[in-house]
Amino acid sequence: MKLGVSMRGGALAAPIVFSVSVATTLAAVLVSWPAFSQAQVSIAVEGNRRVEAETIRSYFKPRPDGRLNQAEIDDGLKALVETGLFQDVKINQAGSRFVVTVVENPVIGRIAFEGNKKVKDDQLSAEIQSKPRGTLSRPMVQSDAQRIAEIYRRSGRYDVRVNPEVIEQPNNRVNLIFTITEGSKTGVKSIEFIGNNAYSSYRLRDVIKTRESNLLSFLGGNDLYDPDRIEADRDLIRRFYLKNGYADVHVVAALTEYDPEKKGFLITFKIEEGQQYRVASVEFQSGIATLDGNSLRKLSRINVGSLYNAEALEKSVEEMQIETSRRGYAFAMVRPRGDRNFETNTVSIVFTVQEGPRNYVERIDIRGNHRTRDYVIRREFDLTEGDAYNRALVDRAERRLNNLDFFKSVKITAEPGSSSDRVILVVNLEEKSTGDFSVSGGYSTSDGALAEVSISERNFLGRGLYAKAAVTYGQYSRGLTLSYVEPYLLDYRVALGLDAFYKEQLATSTTTYGTKTIGFSPRLGFTLREDLSLQLRYSIYQQQITLTDAYNNCNNNTSNSLLAFNPTPAYISSVLGGVDPTNSSSSSYYGYGCYSDGESALPVRKELGNGAVWTSAIGYNLAYNTLDNNKNPTDGLLIDFKQDYAGVGGDVKYLKTSIDAKYYTPLVANIVGLIRGQAGILNSFGGDGVRMLDHFQMGPNLVRGFASNGIGARDLTYYNLGATGDALGGTKYWGASAELQMPFWFLPKEVGLKGSIYADAGSLWDYKGPTSWAATGEVNSPACPRCGLQYDDGNQIRSSVGVGLIWASPFGPLRFDYAVPLTKGKYDIVQQFKFGGGTSF
Repeated sequence: MKLGVSMRGGALAAPIVFSVSVATTLAAVLVSWPAFSQAQVSIAVEGNRRVEAETIRSYFKPRPDGRLNQAEIDDGLKALVETGLFQDVKINQAGSRFVVTVVENPVIGRIAFEGNKKVKDDQLSAEIQSKPRGTLSRPMVQSDAQRIAEIYRRSGRYDVRVNPEVIEQPNNRVNLIFTITEGSKTGVKSIEFIGNNAYSSYRLRDVIKTRESNLLSFLGGNDLYDPDRIEADRDLIRRFYLKNGYADVHVVAALTEYDPEKKGFLITFKIEEGQQYRVASVEFQSGIATLDGNSLRKLSRINVGSLYNAEALEKSVEEMQIETSRRGYAFAMVRPRGDRNFETNTVSIVFTVQEGPRNYVERIDIRGNHRTRDYVIRREFDLTEGDAYNRALVDRAERRLNNLDFFKSVKITAEPGSSSDRVILVVNLEEKSTGDFSVSGGYSTSDGALAEVSISERNFLGRGLYAKAAVTYGQYSRGLTLSYVEPYLLDYRVALGLDAFYKEQLATSTTTYGTKTIGFSPRLGFTLREDLSLQLRYSIYQQQITLTDAYNNCNNNTSNSLLAFNPTPAYISSVLGGVDPTNSSSSSYYGYGCYSDGESALPVRKELGNGAVWTSAIGYNLAYNTLDNNKNPTDGLLIDFKQDYAGVGGDVKYLKTSIDAKYYTPLVANIVGLIRGQAGILNSFGGDGVRMLDHFQMGPNLVRGFASNGIGARDLTYYNLGATGDALGGTKYWGASAELQMPFWFLPKEVGLKGSIYADAGSLWDYKGPTSWAATGEVNSPACPRCGLQYDDGNQIRSSVGVGLIWASPFGPLRFDYAVPLTKGKYDIVQQFKFGGGTSF
């Protein structure tokens, strides 16, 4: 028996036709009701096989005298029909009683799906209401067909057709088959904007989530037509304008049209921008006698003369609302008012504090969290049952829940409570997958090829924990990392992170040595404000140099070098430390010996002799972040200040300080300006000096156009006769960069290509590592005039100019740079072309 349901575009083309003679029965009952209503009646049930007769009688509610009136019979009949258990329900009179004759719906034996290749059976079974061994309900089948079509619509397949078919079986059983014609994906072929004068269509396409279809669209899904996403894009456009001073903006409509020739949707956003406003004044008023409104001024993020910013206004209100609650005004309400001056295009902001209604939170109901524990959600609230109702705190909780990235959607609504001063907060959630398994690959000119396999879970065991295990294997580096984060340590908003790691760095074309590092690092993270965070950390790790024999064949070989003037082992032990740097077969003190076939720098070989070295350090990061987008910033400031003190136990002592600041600002025609400044200093303690491995090592991370470790002090011992020129690093550095990033306007936005031009300058200097083999620190003594480290450490400014290509590709972010050094040190290593990038798949 076919039900004849056809789904196209997610809607029913024809309704399901089924036979339940409810209308006929109701008409018959209406004619005979008077006979029932005047006498006591009994109810007989016929035709039931699975449903108990007493259950059917229970739907008819006689009065205390045993009589049934017209309304009671009508209500009982409707209730039976609404159960969905019966195909047919009839009521007939038989003397002083009436007979309810039912035809039960059949039982579903099996549910099958045919034609579905893009969506698995398990997913479809979980979404529909009809279940095996359940009762067949035609309206429910119709709803299930709609739900299946909706699932395909969400994945961009609007041409889907769903035909349910009922196959009858013996003993009043049926099989239910959903035959699905999936159709092809329906993409977005064009996105246009009307009325946008202040910002180009190219810029606005970067604001929204929907993308136009292109050759690489199969790697993503934002090019598929989704009406919910289109509606969300309207809000993104509106918020973008409000953030940039357009207080009167109105996104009138998002017009969508299906083009049969292009086989896709054409989307047009119609915008009324209005005027751009600046802030003329900011005032504070308080209707509470004991609260000075001006005391909240420091919490305002609105400055006189700046562009009107609705986002900053919302955050200001939120922080003021919270501050008034902390001061004991639990019901105080902070309301902003903007008075526009249309002649001067300015707006005067007034923050008004008034006593609000005395409402309390009766309870918080959480719905939709099948995996995430209740307490993980509740701890994102700064209020609980019994507290004063504060809308600002509720909005903050909703934003925090969204930022967890555990849920597809989060919506908090307030419903009336048991009394007029009580509200019930209802948290509606839709969970999503939080586990990731990824295989990452990348290549750069400095690090070579690199691959990583990792497995991570953002909501481990539904407790909001983060856990990750990653294995890295590359051309020059290998390692294993285990990470664990508890975001709420002891129920405080403090994140505890634990990292265990093993790293092996191999020798490269610019370094002759490798390192092996194994360690452990716990850390604590504090969110001081939304734009300010602090991290405290402790690190303990063991580090050891690895070196091939070819670069270390001068060690412990004193057979012919310095014996001519002092052959005693005591001298070799005390002055040379058991190492002969020349190994000359000549009787001359100035022979070059094994340096002629290459030799690692003195600090490298001395570090090799020290064996494994333990470092125990405490440190902190203070980060200030106002970027509009962390992945692709166009506006805002990012400052990262770090300090590490090594000497809490361990074998080394130092204080390392660094700062890195980046400022992005939009210029004209979608061009973004970037100014970057960075600096660092390393101080030693205890008179032991600083290991070479603890020095700053700089290259293209400071000035582009130079190789990795290509800047700074370098080993020059017998440089012209085979020494490798290992980078020694430095204890001080500074760098400055100016960059312009611009789109390629002739290419579609979805290609994701940008170009850049830049100028870099910086320097690294002041090497303070070991310079002598002698245990006494004796360098260039009369006894051994060539024993000391020979190196160049000039504080010369390195500078370069260059161009770059930035590609936000489906394979991950890629960047190509070509830079030409303008000034450099005599022994710096130049590398004009640099490429780096990678992805997860």
